[in-house]
Amino acid sequence: MKFLCLDIPHPNATMEQYGPYLQAEVRHGWSLYKSGIVRDIYFRQDRPGVAIIAEADSIEAAKAALAAFPLAAAGLIDWDVIPLGPFLNWEILFAPENV
Repeated sequence: MKFLCLDIPHPNATMEQYGPYLQAEVRHGWSLYKSGIVRDIYFRQDRPGVAIIAEADSIEAAKAALAAFPLAAAGLIDWDVIPLGPFLNWEILFAPENV
């Protein structure tokens, strides 16, 4: 199953608080990438943070993997995990009235 995962910074967290965790954060991300859970990771352009495309057997498994990020474990971020499914409306293009 595929998920869009958006980090949610704790409202009172500061970049200074993040600092001690950043190297371990990147290492954890790399570990999840190598294991196939993280498929893509992007820096957000609207604010500091990341957007991850993840794959896991369930939303619970995805949330568990994300909770193990050092910033999440330290309570500095949380995650919004959005399940994704295939876009099925392609068939509209091939409906008789559209051909």
